[in-house]
Amino acid sequence: RFEEAIRKITGMKFIIPTHQGRAAEKILFSIVGGKGKYFPNNTHFDTTRANIEFSGAEADDFLNEIGKHPEIRADFKGNMDVEKLEKFIQEKGKENIPLCMITITNNSGGGQPVSMQNIRETKEVCKKYGIPLFIDACRFAENAYFIKTREEGYKDKSPLEIAQEIFSYADGITMSAKKDALVNIGGFLAMQDEKLATQCRNLLIVTEGFPTYGGLAGRDLEAVAQGLEEVLDENYLHYRIRSVAYLGDKLVAAGVPIIEPPGGHAIYLDAKRFLPEIPPYQFPGQAIVCALYIEGGIRSVEIGSVMFGKNDESGNMISPPMELVRLAIPRRVYTQSHIDYVSEVVIETFKQREKMKGLKFTYEAPMLRHFTARFEPV
Repeated sequence: RFEEAIRKITGMKFIIPTHQGRAAEKILFSIVGGKGKYFPNNTHFDTTRANIEFSGAEADDFLNEIGKHPEIRADFKGNMDVEKLEKFIQEKGKENIPLCMITITNNSGGGQPVSMQNIRETKEVCKKYGIPLFIDACRFAENAYFIKTREEGYKDKSPLEIAQEIFSYADGITMSAKKDALVNIGGFLAMQDEKLATQCRNLLIVTEGFPTYGGLAGRDLEAVAQGLEEVLDENYLHYRIRSVAYLGDKLVAAGVPIIEPPGGHAIYLDAKRFLPEIPPYQFPGQAIVCALYIEGGIRSVEIGSVMFGKNDESGNMISPPMELVRLAIPRRVYTQSHIDYVSEVVIETFKQREKMKGLKFTYEAPMLRHFTARFEPV
C-alpha cells in the first residue's frame, strides 16, 4: 500500500522507503555527490545542504529576487530564478551537475510556494542540458493548494491532479514524510532511473534496512500511505493554510514584521526588521528564539546566520540574504485558542524588543551547528 499510494501521486517507477527525509538525502548524495559536483536548488533545506556538502560537493541556491524581500507580497516567492540557473549550468558545465532540485514549498525561503509555470520552466532548462530534476516534496500538498488558489488555470483541478502534474516534470523525489504525509516518522526516495534506484537500494541495505521497509515498522509504512491520501483532501488543506494565515494576520495587525504573504506551514518572523539594531553576526533570529521561549514557552527555530552563515578565509561571517525565525504549526493539533496564545507571546516579545541583546557562540558543531549550538548574551 505504501508504494501504491506514492505511485498514484507521483508516477515514479522505483520507490525506496527510508526512516526520514535526511536518510533519503544521505543515500542519494552519497551516490551522485562528490568533489567538483554542484547541486542547484531554489533554496536547499538545511539537511539537504549538509548532505551535499558532506559528500564534498557544493549546494547552490537560486531563489528568485522577490523571494529575498520579506515585506513584498507576491504569490510565488519560492520560485527558482531560471535565468540564473541556466547561466550557472553553462558556467559549471552540465557534466558537473548530477541533478537539479526544487524544494516545495520553499522551507528555508519562508515556506513560500513554487508555481507550476516555474516548475515547468525549470524542467525545460534541465531537459535542455540533460540534467535530471529532483523535487524535495516535503510539502507538496500545500504547494498544490497554493497553485490551485493562486495560479491561473488550476482553480477547477483537485489537489491530487495538481500534484500529479507537478511530479510529471520530476525525474526523482526525496521526501520527509513527517510533513505532508502527516506522520511521526518516515520518508522515501523515488525515481524513474533503474540504475540509480539499484545503487540507492544497495546503500539502503547498508544504512537503513531491507528495501521493503527502509528502517520503518509496518505500522509506519501504513500510516504514510494513509497520510498521503488524507493530506490531499481539499477541506483539510483549506483549514491548514487558513490556520497559518490566521496567525500571520494577527501579527501583521500588531505591527510584527513577518514574511508576507504567510507560507503554508509556518509564520516566519523577519528578524532584521524585528531587531534592526542587532547585526547578523550577533544572531538576531536566535535572540528572538530565546526570548519567545522565556516569555511563553514557545518553541521556534532560527533560519538565518546560525543555520546558514559561513566564515570566509579571513574568519569574517558571510550571512544569508534573510534572518528569519520560523513558527512552524503542527498539523491537526492546535485549536484557535492555541494560536491566539502564540500570537500574544510573539506580540508581547515584540513590544519588549529594545531589551533584547545579541548572542555569541559558546559551542558550535562543524556541521548543522544550529541543532546543538550553545550561546551567551553579548
